[in-house]
Order: sequence, then structure tokens, then C-alpha cells
Amino acid sequence: MAKVRQDAWSHEDDLLLAETVLRHIRDGSTQLNAFEEVGDKLNRTSAACGFRWNAEIRKKYENAIDLAKRQRKEKKRALQTHGKQTSKTQPVLALPANLDNTEKNPIEESSISLDSVIHFLTHLKKDYYASNQSKITLEQTKRENEKLKNKVYALENQLKETEYRLQTIQEDYQVFVQIMDRARKMTVLDDHDSFQAPAFKMDKNGNLEQLAQSSGN
Repeated sequence: MAKVRQDAWSHEDDLLLAETVLRHIRDGSTQLNAFEEVGDKLNRTSAACGFRWNAEIRKKYENAIDLAKRQRKEKKRALQTHGKQTSKTQPVLALPANLDNTEKNPIEESSISLDSVIHFLTHLKKDYYASNQSKITLEQTKRENEKLKNKVYALENQLKETEYRLQTIQEDYQVFVQIMDRARKMTVLDDHDSFQAPAFKMDKNGNLEQLAQSSGN
């Protein structure tokens, strides 16, 4: 399973990385091995551990690194002395005088094998592809987000136009109702004016007799 941890380094993570690298230096191992060990414990790639060490942590532990190198040197000398005592018949290759200072010997300090370099570059390539894939995904998300924003903007404008049309229709309807109400009132008034009350007269016998209404024409 690929290591894809992207969260920030904590103080405990930095401390674990520093202690592991210093231990590998004292034991005569390589920093790449230390990065692999820390990467397995923190679920990070060795490339990420190496970048963290060189960019942030190494400068804080310069004195400790020098001490670890001296301890490695002393341990190496002790092993050489022990080898001379146990097997005097077996020749021991002595270090040249100019290699006595291990801090200034780039060959001994690196101790990088071809397999370690290939392994490191493989993880670095995976991290590079993962980073590019994340960038592509981010760009696609930005484009989709922009499309959604444009669609929302268009729908909002369409809604505003629909609301304006509805308001216009309501206003026209209110005016129509008012016109119809006025027309109805005018019709009732005309009918009331055209109505004439009946007229009566009393005949000689004292009875009321309705008079015929004359036409308005």
C-alpha cells in the first residue's frame, strides 16, 4: 500500500527522526536506512523523511551529529583493536592518515549503495507522480467549481426574471379587477336611475288607480 500521509510533522515525529538518524550514524549505517525505518513507523515515504531531515532538523542537531560520528569512529577503532588481538595472523588494513578525520571524509560519511540510491529515487518518483496527480485533481475541481458557480449565477438571474414577470402579472390583474369593479358599479347605478316609482291617483269612488308611466323617449 502506497504511503500517502500528508499531515504536518509533529514535535514527536521530528524527535523520532532525529534519534533514529543519530543511532544509524553511531552504528555505521546510512541515513537512507534511517529514513526507511522512520518512514515505516510514521507511514511516510523515505523521501519525505529525508527532505524533513535536511530542510528542518539537521541544522538543529549539528553538535549531536558530530558526537555520533566520533562515537562511530571510536567504535570502529575498538573493533579494529579487538580484531588485532583475536587474530594477529590475519592482516588488518589500516586507514590512511588523511582518512583519520571521518567528519571530512565524504566517501565514509555517505556510504550509499547503488540499491539504496535506486530505492530512494523510486520513492521520489512515486512522490512526484502523486504530487502531479494531486495537482491535476485540484485543477479539475477548480474547473468544476467554476462551472457550478456560472450555473448558479444563471439560475439566479432566471429566478429574478421570473419573479419580475410574476409581479407584473399580479399588478395587471389588480388593475383588471379594479376596472371590472368600476364597470359593475356603473351598471348597477344606471339600472337604479332608469327605475321609476309607480304613480297613483284616486278616482271618484275613493279608490287608488295606478297611472301609466310615460316613456323617457
